[in-house]
Amino acid sequence: QVQLVESGGGLVQPGGSLTLSCAASGMIFSIYVMGWYRQAPGKQRELVAAITSRGATNYQDSVKGRFTISGDNAKNTVNLQMNSLKPEDTAVYYCNADVKTSAGTNYKGYWGQGTQVTVSS
Repeated sequence: QVQLVESGGGLVQPGGSLTLSCAASGMIFSIYVMGWYRQAPGKQRELVAAITSRGATNYQDSVKGRFTISGDNAKNTVNLQMNSLKPEDTAVYYCNADVKTSAGTNYKGYWGQGTQVTVSS
């Protein structure tokens, strides 16, 4: 019904930058919030940053000042600009969106397939 496709992961040196992009498509009536989560080996998935359709943002403390989330409601896309990357940012990053597929449904969470970000020298 709803697909989230991520792009932009890769290998970067400490202090470098990457931009992750996510596009939602399919049966979308409205999106309440889009966000990025990450999961490192042996750890639980955690919220990195999120943005609502009204532009309100929320960041994990460890990325504040380094990462910036932005969204385009018309295109159903969300980007995550990651600067000053650290080895501890290494993880699989997942896009998430809370989507209504029609006027009569509730919001439901959807996930992308994940994209690997590796920060290493």
